[in-house]
Amino acid sequence: MSRPEPELTPAEPVPETPPPPDASARRVPLRMYALKHGDTFLVADALGNIAGDDDGLFHNDPRILSRFIVLLGGELPSLLGAGLSQDNAVFTSHATNRTPSPLGDEGLPEGAIHLQRSMLLWDDRLYEQIRIENFGQAEVRVPLAIRFGADFRDMFEVRGASRLHRGRLAGPEVRGDAVVLRYTGLDKVARQAVIRFSEAPQRLDGDTAEFLFRLPGHGAFDLYVEVGAEEAAEAPGRVRFRHATARAKRRMRTLSRHGTVLRSSGRLFNDWIDKSRADLSLLVTELPTGPYPYAGIPWFSTTFGRDAIITALQTLWLSPVLARGVLRFLAQHQALEASAFKDAQPGKIMHEARRGEMVALGELPFGEYYGGVDTTPLFVMLAGAYASRTGDLALIDELWPELLRAIGWVERVADGNDGGFLDYARSSEKGLSNQGWKDSHDSVFHADGRFPEGPIALVEVQGYAFAALRTMGDLAAQRGLADDATRWRVRAEALRVAVEDRFWMEDLGFYALALDGHGQPCRVRASNAGHLLYCGLPAPDRAASVARQLLDTPFYSGWGIRTLARGEANFNPMSYHNGSVWPHDGAICAAGLARYGERAGVVRLLSGLFETAVNFDMRLPELFCGFPRARGEGPIAYPVACLPQAWASGAVFMTLQACLGLRVDGARNRIRIDRPHLPIGIETLTVEALPVGERQVTLTFQRIGDRVVVSPQGARPPEVDIIIRM
Repeated sequence: MSRPEPELTPAEPVPETPPPPDASARRVPLRMYALKHGDTFLVADALGNIAGDDDGLFHNDPRILSRFIVLLGGELPSLLGAGLSQDNAVFTSHATNRTPSPLGDEGLPEGAIHLQRSMLLWDDRLYEQIRIENFGQAEVRVPLAIRFGADFRDMFEVRGASRLHRGRLAGPEVRGDAVVLRYTGLDKVARQAVIRFSEAPQRLDGDTAEFLFRLPGHGAFDLYVEVGAEEAAEAPGRVRFRHATARAKRRMRTLSRHGTVLRSSGRLFNDWIDKSRADLSLLVTELPTGPYPYAGIPWFSTTFGRDAIITALQTLWLSPVLARGVLRFLAQHQALEASAFKDAQPGKIMHEARRGEMVALGELPFGEYYGGVDTTPLFVMLAGAYASRTGDLALIDELWPELLRAIGWVERVADGNDGGFLDYARSSEKGLSNQGWKDSHDSVFHADGRFPEGPIALVEVQGYAFAALRTMGDLAAQRGLADDATRWRVRAEALRVAVEDRFWMEDLGFYALALDGHGQPCRVRASNAGHLLYCGLPAPDRAASVARQLLDTPFYSGWGIRTLARGEANFNPMSYHNGSVWPHDGAICAAGLARYGERAGVVRLLSGLFETAVNFDMRLPELFCGFPRARGEGPIAYPVACLPQAWASGAVFMTLQACLGLRVDGARNRIRIDRPHLPIGIETLTVEALPVGERQVTLTFQRIGDRVVVSPQGARPPEVDIIIRM
């Protein structure tokens, strides 16, 4: 049965209604949602609104839409529900009218009008369908207003940076069914946002579009809106919206299905895996060098070196494609000359890159910034892990000059340290004061809370340097460079001995967080030591002591491993780095525990992460607060955490690999499985189409009594050797 066609009534004047106060001051706090495609991303609340706080539509860093609020009858509608599609391609919000019609229509009770907003991003453009449906029997007139604006603020301004001067906002250009908002920055770059409607509004000015819809009983109307940095040749409409939706969904489906498929006997566990893959797919951007995971939304939706390397390491066992793209991009952007402003030295690997106005003007150094002490050895580690996983030595041949420059930088810096350690001190006051993964200003301190003088040698960075030197030794040996291989291996062992001597705190049975510029240890127990286990540096007895403490209550909150042990001087469960829980950090610690045989502890950590994800709608945020777990209460959110965040999404895959004890040696067409465990509550788990060299293998892990049995499914390729240690 067809529904009567609604009418858009241009002849009738829209009733004058006083503008409401800024909706950002009126709305109750709502959950925020994110969409991304390429270098454009959107953050909006559950109503689909942008209020100009930390939200907005961002393109190449600047915010090109800072206000976009839909009102029904001059009021914010009442939220019914909201969510992202499973593939993260489309955001949908459902709402209803709060009060009877302001036009005095009879028979329109509260809740008669359904407002559905569906939004997606494709090719640097926001597409939206606004559907208004009358579930009453009587004809009604529905006033709808969209209040919009663009402040064109740089991402760093949105994050809180202040500026003495800004560029010039031009007056809005209004025409028919569209309005153009413009800004010319101090960098002389003209930026704009074009907002266009599928129907010409009854009233359109520089900040408001007003419509009046006449809807018969059970009638509906669809309004389409597009926002982009450029104006499209065609007007918004149903066909364009559906075409963009189909392409966005197809892209996400292709990315999510690429590589190995994981399926378990637990429905919710599968949901977590699927959502994690979808979040990673959302953050991956196709660059000329290959796929690259942007770090997170909203603050870090750009190319970060450290984050991308760790994300690639987390997912390497499932699909090496991401690691290949990350290695090629970072090699292409390796520093070739020194710059104090950029914290760059020849051979150093990039920390982050931005394209906004402030970095273009040199107000901040982050246009292409190298202030990360750990990214360079991590780059070498990833290259070695990739070569071992795939046997693809052609890429290593391609990257060999960059690898030589990278390890050369590590050695030069270590040569300038009395202990031979890899340390850092920022070169510019505008750069990062701390340059490990815990890069907030207060993340490194002495036992009494004092901040140390630099240069600082972080404990986990020594582990990365040790692993990088060993990696270069192995790669050199494969290339027939015996002398170089010996030199790097000898240097790695010397570093291992020095770390054991200078960082180990015998009375605490733990490694010091760092050494300060005077060689004095920061006698603080932090999760950084878990990264040292991941690199395989500690002696077994010391690794066992660290493992016990990481799994004990000062570190383990019940949801995950805290970045800092409770009881340390600057411990604060609500801080960014001094007592919060970071899923990626816990995953690296889990991989370290597994390396030293602590499988039961890994199962416990995986269980905590899974239960955390359940409380966050099957997604792990960048971080959450480190309060102890309490009966009946969930984990406490950190208020400005990125969600999604690439290395948080990848945490499930690294921890699950540690749990299964699975390692692929592509160079030898070999799979090793060492004392496998399954997650709590999971009876079977299948790893389907696991690439091994040129072949694929499917494995099923099954719990039988107190043992986990592994069996290949289907015809196992005879070239692939599977070694299982129970």
